[in-house]
Amino acid sequence: MDTIKYLLQEQDIPKYWYNIQSDLPEPAAPVLHPGTKQPVGPDDLAPLFPMELIMQEVSTEREIEIPEPVRDIYRQWRPTPMYRARRLEQMLDTPARIYYKYEGISPVGSHKPNTAVPQAFYNKQAGVKRLTTETGAGQWGSSLAMACSFFGIECEVYMVRVSYDQKPYRRGLMEAYGASVTASPSNKTNAGRSILAEHPDSTGSLGIAISEAVELAATSDDTKYALGSVLNHVLLHQSVIGLESMRQMEMADDGVDILIGCTGGGSNFAGIAFPFIGKKLRGEGGPRVIAVEPSACPSLTKGKFAYDFGDTAHLTPLTKMHTLGSTFVPPGFHAGGLRYHGMAPLVSHLHDIGEIDAISYNQLQTFRAGLQFAQAEGILPAPEANHAVAAAIEEAEKCREEGVSKSILFNLCGHGNFDMQAYIDYQAGKLVDYEYAEEEIAMALAGLPVV
Repeated sequence: MDTIKYLLQEQDIPKYWYNIQSDLPEPAAPVLHPGTKQPVGPDDLAPLFPMELIMQEVSTEREIEIPEPVRDIYRQWRPTPMYRARRLEQMLDTPARIYYKYEGISPVGSHKPNTAVPQAFYNKQAGVKRLTTETGAGQWGSSLAMACSFFGIECEVYMVRVSYDQKPYRRGLMEAYGASVTASPSNKTNAGRSILAEHPDSTGSLGIAISEAVELAATSDDTKYALGSVLNHVLLHQSVIGLESMRQMEMADDGVDILIGCTGGGSNFAGIAFPFIGKKLRGEGGPRVIAVEPSACPSLTKGKFAYDFGDTAHLTPLTKMHTLGSTFVPPGFHAGGLRYHGMAPLVSHLHDIGEIDAISYNQLQTFRAGLQFAQAEGILPAPEANHAVAAAIEEAEKCREEGVSKSILFNLCGHGNFDMQAYIDYQAGKLVDYEYAEEEIAMALAGLPVV
């Protein structure tokens, strides 16, 4: 029983991104200015983003046209394949039908270029000379570095210290594309210096790295900031994943009963899930949708749905999201792309109105699932993607126990070829499960802004 691949043609690359804000039964809460506590306007965001991205951030149009120069670059790896994992089904002895959308064929090995390319394109159009950003596992940083190289823009990346040390090859890839990479927290910014003064041995966090990147952008006339997750326009760009998946499920002559994605900030999850959720919101039916996060950084399952800062130094506007508190620093588990204190406001909103289920897994369970998948399907997933794999396996095993056949689709958002040290450490018994830091999170939540 072989894996079955569903391939689209180049002409099937979507011509429009899908915007779920057009179909929400009630709008998500507005973004607020941290000083006035009033909704922000385009001028408030202009120091960080070009106007085209700002307009996408607030748009309620269902379809937003993908510029042809962006589609030209998408053609290097899109449309991405979908597979039916028959060997995994056989290994699990399950009646479930398991499908996965594979985003690991992009040049950097993940879904992140889907938004890096348009962000670089719009910044180039606006005359921006340099982009700053943060990165955890390095997938976003390497994607933006590649996109900036395509458009002739300088790229400066603040990489979370623990990932900077754990993932030297990701750092090397960013530098190969011409980016400058700095371990965060650093002595290059006021935000970094203040953290190091209090915590000299800080392992860093995405919140801290965001503060450093935002500070640099906000204080430089020729520089803007780019974010790889969380924001509405980022989730919009990732919708190409779900739009292609719908076509491929039609090719498979199957529907989707259960849809799964790992979640850190929400980009790959939203990418595959939002087009399906949109159909459901329009009354056309849809699957059960499951967001999977790490137990050591469980913003959806343990966090508070409240207004919070997106960064540690409180330089960003306030967004209403599931949060563990902007000062929370997660432990140094290997799924670096999921180590963010908050969840995308749109993902948080959909969870709050009951359109999304959320679960969490510990680190060791996800690595076991990743190896099981690799031995069945031949692809070694990124540590982040292992969370989706673990949930798909669990749902397939439930089908076996209950004697029912369901269709399961998950997003395999990237490969783990740059994460071999993590797998080596797992096989050697060096990885541990981190306890949910209840006291630390309680302290971080106690500092939530009053709105």
